[in-house]
Amino acid sequence: MEKFSAVFRQEGEWWIGYVEELPGANTQGRTLEEARENLKEAVRLVLEANRELARRETQGKEVTREELVVSTR
Repeated sequence: MEKFSAVFRQEGEWWIGYVEELPGANTQGRTLEEARENLKEAVRLVLEANRELARRETQGKEVTREELVVSTR
């Protein structure tokens, strides 16, 4: 499980949300809860797309792929 910093603000009747550490992960919702759930899905989609792009770029090449755990504290 990874932890990210989600930022939300209300713009009129909508809630806007984004993840500080992950460019491209942003969304909106009519309620704060809807924006939270939409943002979780946006993060999943961005990570999935980035993984697929990396796999395509390294296809047929010898690479080492391993889990990386980073502690920021």
